[in-house]
Amino acid sequence: MTKQDRSRQGAKAAGPGRPDRAATLRAFRQGALAGLPFALVAGPFGVVFGVIATEAGLNLAETMGFSILVIAGASQLAAVQLMVDNAPTMVVVLAALAINLRMAMYSASLAPYLGAAPVWQRGLIAYLMLDQAYSVSYLRYEEGPPMTLSERVAYYMGAITPICPLWYLATLFGALAGTALPVGLPIDMAVPIAFLAMIAPMLRTLAHVAAALVSVLGALALAFVPHNLGLFLAALLALIVGARVELWVAARRRAADQTARAGTDKEGDAR
Repeated sequence: MTKQDRSRQGAKAAGPGRPDRAATLRAFRQGALAGLPFALVAGPFGVVFGVIATEAGLNLAETMGFSILVIAGASQLAAVQLMVDNAPTMVVVLAALAINLRMAMYSASLAPYLGAAPVWQRGLIAYLMLDQAYSVSYLRYEEGPPMTLSERVAYYMGAITPICPLWYLATLFGALAGTALPVGLPIDMAVPIAFLAMIAPMLRTLAHVAAALVSVLGALALAFVPHNLGLFLAALLALIVGARVELWVAARRRAADQTARAGTDKEGDAR
């Protein structure tokens, strides 16, 4: 049994149980500490969106409504940029939906750990599903000591606490004071930094690395495609390559296991 299997089994075994308030509060604090570094980029990221949204013609209510209802910086930026480029409405909607499809994958991977939570908690977590909170929480659930259900929920809520309120405030600041910011201030650098900080710890297997490499090369090679649709083609290629590499690695692992078992059986027969 691998370390991940033991962690997953232990997490499930912990089950709902009776909440331990001290342990739950401790898990919340741990989650908040894990999510705190992302506040350094969530703030500038929100300012970038506030500035771009107002420059695109959205008023304050529309800009804030966008951030409060969607809470997905990447899809928000993509949608606003497409609006600036006068892309068809259907392209804008499909682009935002396509980018946010990753949230469905996040939810599926968190279901074994949070799926038994009450409906209102699952609904709140779904609403507050962010890349950064997901990444730190998933790594903690997979690799850390087993936690009870209440502790896992508390950990996620802690991870989101330094990020989500700051996102709202930063969007508001960008919408109100964006035009007053110094020209050339490199706040847009917060966007790639945020994703690099989230993705880097998760490149743990050859399939992950292959998918990341293909996505980067594909995005560069397909940059000429109108309305940034090359990004979706690159993402599709990355998914295909990642899946194929995963299957190849699994096949090699099975072959190695069979060879090892065959060698063990031969040694047993020789004895």
